[in-house]
Amino acid sequence: MAELQTEEEQLDAIKRWWKANGTSLIAGVVIAAAGVFGWKAWQSYQADQAEAASMRYQQLLSLAGQDELDAEATAQAQQLVGEIQDEHGDTLYADLAALLQARLAIADDDHAAAMDALQNLIDTTQRPYLQGLARLRLARVQLADGNPDTALATLEAGIPDALSAQQANTRGDILVALDREDEAREAYRNALRLAQEGGQPVPGVQFKLDNLGAEDATL
Repeated sequence: MAELQTEEEQLDAIKRWWKANGTSLIAGVVIAAAGVFGWKAWQSYQADQAEAASMRYQQLLSLAGQDELDAEATAQAQQLVGEIQDEHGDTLYADLAALLQARLAIADDDHAAAMDALQNLIDTTQRPYLQGLARLRLARVQLADGNPDTALATLEAGIPDALSAQQANTRGDILVALDREDEAREAYRNALRLAQEGGQPVPGVQFKLDNLGAEDATL
């Protein structure tokens, strides 16, 4: 009888514990299951978004790679840029789309639109290399637009080491436009040195030096 009473007491204790804790236990299991499901759903959503961004960017890249774009193709490209930036704004594709947007604007001889696209990328990207690349391209557009002083300020705002040879080359172009030929020669020499040291091809630099009459320019 003692054993039976003990078993009955244990059973009653279990019932009391379940009554007191069963609801919260079930809720915890449900919440945990929902968390797992939610995480998998989020991962699936992210994968779908990445695939959609990639597909749109590839379409944009294909359009931008054409020798000539008619009005319809240009409008399609601009639509793709907008979709990528609106729906995938935090991705690498959005930054790359901005660079292509600037290239399309240059091809359309719209320097203002190109500069806007590049400046927006500089202001918003969290990727230092792309920010520096956008600065480099912005400086070139500003130079082509007849603003060498502004271009020089843009160039000196910060370019990553991976683009140092291109930076020096562009700096030389800007200094030539400012009639500072001695400094331009030094910039071009620096571009050649950096290109050799870092394996950064910069075509045409030696030709620019020769045009400046730099007899000792060849490294």
